[in-house]
Amino acid sequence: MKKNLLIVALVALIGSFCQAQGYTPGGNRSRGQVQIVGDVAVTQLVKRHIELNERVRTIPGYRIQVASLSGTSSKNRAFDMKERIHMNYPGVEAYVVFDEPNFKVKVGDFRTRLEAYVFLQNIRAEFPGTIIRDNIYPTQINWDEMVPESEDDI
Repeated sequence: MKKNLLIVALVALIGSFCQAQGYTPGGNRSRGQVQIVGDVAVTQLVKRHIELNERVRTIPGYRIQVASLSGTSSKNRAFDMKERIHMNYPGVEAYVVFDEPNFKVKVGDFRTRLEAYVFLQNIRAEFPGTIIRDNIYPTQINWDEMVPESEDDI
């Protein structure tokens, strides 16, 4: 009795497996279709996320972290350091970022790590403990300057 029950269960299992795989006697395989049923709100959120990402232009780059300050007067010291960088290194942007509980002072918009390293060597004496940070930052890019107008600009 148990042996017959086991054989029937095994045949049923093999039959259901063959049906799930699309096997039909005679060697023909049928093609199944997958239909994804989901909430419309999820699809709308994904579309909105894609649209927002296309609007924001970012480029990968590097910034040098000059200081990470915490404490009661850290905000004032960070902005003083930013002003000192603007005075000593004109043309180089400096940023103060609040990364709780620290105020971080970062310098530059460098495209390559090598550019950042060269500038790091220039400021290392004045700002010891500086490090290069990988960063992806939004910028206002003049795309006309990025594309050379002639072969001489390359």
